[in-house]
Amino acid sequence: MGVISPYLDGSFWNPVLTGIHEAARQHGCRTLVMRGTPASLKAPSIAGEQVDGWIVVIGVDGIERLAGERAPLVVVGTHVHQGNCPSVIPDNHSGMRSAVRHLIGHGHRRIAFVGCFHESDVRERFEAYRATLAEAGIPLDPELIIRTDDNWYTGGENAAPQLVARRHACTAAVFGTDKNAIGMMPLLKEAGVRIPEELAIIGFDDVPEAQAADPPLTTVRQRFEMLGSAACDLIVSMLAGETAPPELVLTPNTLIQRISCGCDVIQSFLDKDAAPGEGAGDDLDRRMVELLLAPERLAPETSPAAVWPGIALVLEAYGAAIEGTAPPPAKALEHAYRQAVGIAPDMGTLMAMVRLLRRSHERRRARLGGDAASARRVEAFLDSAHLSIARARLSVEAEFVAQLGMLVRSNHDVGLALFSGSHQESLSLSWLAKTNALWACLALREDATTLVVAGAYSRDGGATPAIGSRHRLEAFPPEDLLPPPVASGALMMIVLPIFTARREWGILALMGSTLRELTGDEGTLGIWASLLAAALERDELVQSLSAKNAELEAAYASERTLSDTVRELGCPLIPLLPGVLLVPLIGAIDRDRALQVLTAVVEGVGRHEARYVLLDITGVPAVDAQVAHALGQTSRAVALLGARVILVGVRPELARSLVDVELGDLSTYSSLAAALHELTAGRLRPAGAKRSAARLA
Repeated sequence: MGVISPYLDGSFWNPVLTGIHEAARQHGCRTLVMRGTPASLKAPSIAGEQVDGWIVVIGVDGIERLAGERAPLVVVGTHVHQGNCPSVIPDNHSGMRSAVRHLIGHGHRRIAFVGCFHESDVRERFEAYRATLAEAGIPLDPELIIRTDDNWYTGGENAAPQLVARRHACTAAVFGTDKNAIGMMPLLKEAGVRIPEELAIIGFDDVPEAQAADPPLTTVRQRFEMLGSAACDLIVSMLAGETAPPELVLTPNTLIQRISCGCDVIQSFLDKDAAPGEGAGDDLDRRMVELLLAPERLAPETSPAAVWPGIALVLEAYGAAIEGTAPPPAKALEHAYRQAVGIAPDMGTLMAMVRLLRRSHERRRARLGGDAASARRVEAFLDSAHLSIARARLSVEAEFVAQLGMLVRSNHDVGLALFSGSHQESLSLSWLAKTNALWACLALREDATTLVVAGAYSRDGGATPAIGSRHRLEAFPPEDLLPPPVASGALMMIVLPIFTARREWGILALMGSTLRELTGDEGTLGIWASLLAAALERDELVQSLSAKNAELEAAYASERTLSDTVRELGCPLIPLLPGVLLVPLIGAIDRDRALQVLTAVVEGVGRHEARYVLLDITGVPAVDAQVAHALGQTSRAVALLGARVILVGVRPELARSLVDVELGDLSTYSSLAAALHELTAGRLRPAGAKRSAARLA
C-alpha cells in the first residue's frame, strides 16, 4: 500500500494511517507512507515500482497523474472526480443532521453554524445543517452563519467575537469541527455566555480534547481508523478484480452527548439506575462498563470483561469489603483502574463509578441488611477507590506531560546535533539515536531519477543499504534491504522528502515501533525533515563559502604580488655601474608615489651599497613644489647613508618650474649621458657638491 498524506501525526492523520496499516497487515500487505501530496512527491515516481495500490489522504493536489496509472487509487477525507477513483469520507450529512435534530429536540430554533468553508467536509456539514432546518420548518438566517479562518483552535478563537455579538440572536450553535468549538468556548465564557444554559454547543469529530473541555463537548464522533481501514479494504478488493464501488463510500458516526448541549448523560444513567426496578439484578459489572461507554450501550453478546478486563477484580475488592475477606493486591487494583481511565478518561464518568457502587451497596443493605462494620469497610473501600481512580487519571496526565517533555528534549537534541555537528554527522543519521526511530536510510539525489545512499541507521545493528549504493527513484527504498518488521508488514515505512526552497535534496526513509511513538505529536517528523534539509543546505553553504574564501585569498595573494610588481615598476632600481643605481621614473608623481620613491631608494642604497643614485625624471611630465620637496627629502635621506642623489633628465620646461625651488645638495643634469660623463670623468664626489636649479649642465 502506498499512502500519500500531507501530515503524519495528530488526532486525525495518525488514526487514519493506523487504520490503513492495521487493515493492510490483516491482508498481508506492507505499508509505505509518504509525507506530501501527489504534486510535491511527483507521484508515482518515489517507490512507484513497489506500490500495488495508492491511498491519498485529503491532499489531492496533482492527483490527476496518479489517477492515470493502472494501480488502484482511493482518496480518503475528500471527494474527487477522477474516473474510477472512489472516495472514503465520513457520513457528514447524517452526523450533522443528528446534531441539529438533537438541538431542535431540546427546543432550540435559533441555531448558528460555525465553520471554515475551505474544506469539503465542512461544506457538506453545512448543507446538512441547512437541510435539517428546512425539514423542521426553520428558516435559514444568514446572520447565524459564522465563517472561521481555519478548522483549528485559532479559527474558533478568531471567530468568537462574531458569535458573542449574536449571543441574543441564537440559543444554540453547531460547529464544523471540535477544534473550532474548543478554541471558541473559553472566549465565550469570558464574555459571560453560559454554556449550555444560554448557548448549547455541539461539535464534530470527537477529538480527545472534547471530553476535557469545560463543559465537556457534545460532538459527532468519527472513527478515523475506520476511514483508513475502509480505504485499505477497497484497494485490496480492487486488486482482487472486484468492481470499484460508487464514487463515495461513507463511514458511520455517532452523536456523543455530553454537557455542552444541555444533556448530562452520566447523571441520566445514574438516575435511571436508581429508578425502582432498575439495577437490582446481578449485572453490576455490565452497568459499570456501560457507564464508561455512555452514551453507547454494551452489545448483549459482549461480556463486560471484553471491554474492561479489570472489572472482575474491582468487584472482587468490593465483595471483599462487604464480607470482610482479604482484598485483591493493591497493585492489581491500580492496574484495573488504569484500564478504566483508558476507556473513559473523563473524570466525571470515572467518579460516577464510585457513586454507582455506593448506590448498589445502599440497595443491597435495604434488601438484605448489614452490620455497621461492613458498612464502614465498604465506605473505606469506596474512599480508596475514589483516591485510586483520581491517582490513575493523574498518572495518565503526568505521563502525557512527561512524553511532551521528552518530545521537546528530543527535538532540541536533534536540532542541536544537526546544527552543531559536522556534515558527516548529519549524513550518518547518528542523531536519530536521540529519537524513537528504529531504522533509517538517507538517499540524496544524484540526478532526476537516481538516488545515492548517503547515510543509514539501525538501532539494533541490523542490515542497512550500503553507503554510496545507487538506486532508481522508483525502486527506493530498496525492497530487498527493508528491515524484517517492514518486509513482513508488521511495521510501516515512512518516507520523508528532504527539500528546501532552493533544492530537492533527497529522501529519508524511517521505521519506528508505532507511528505514534515515532512521531510523538503533530509536526515532529516535519520538524526532523526541515532540520535535516536546513543542515544539509547549511553545510553546502559553508563549503561554498570556504571555497569562495579560498578563491578570495588566492586573488588577494595574486593582487599583492601584482601590487608589488607595480610598485617595483613604479620605482625600478637598476644597478648601472658599481656603486651607481639608476632609478628611471615614468608618469606623474604624487605624494604617495614620492613616498614610495623615498622608501625604495633608501632601501636600494643599503642593499646595493650604492654611492650614487641617478633619479631619471625624463618620463615625468611635471614637477611641482611638493614633488621637488619630496625629491629633496630623498636626497637628504640618501646623504645620511653616505651616498649622493643626482637628478637627471631635467628638461627646460621643468627647469623653469624649479627656478624658485631650493634643491639643496641635489645635483641636476639635463640628460643621463651628461651625468654618466661626469661620473666616469671622476668629477663628481659622493657628497657635498652644491648646485642650484639655475646651474644646469
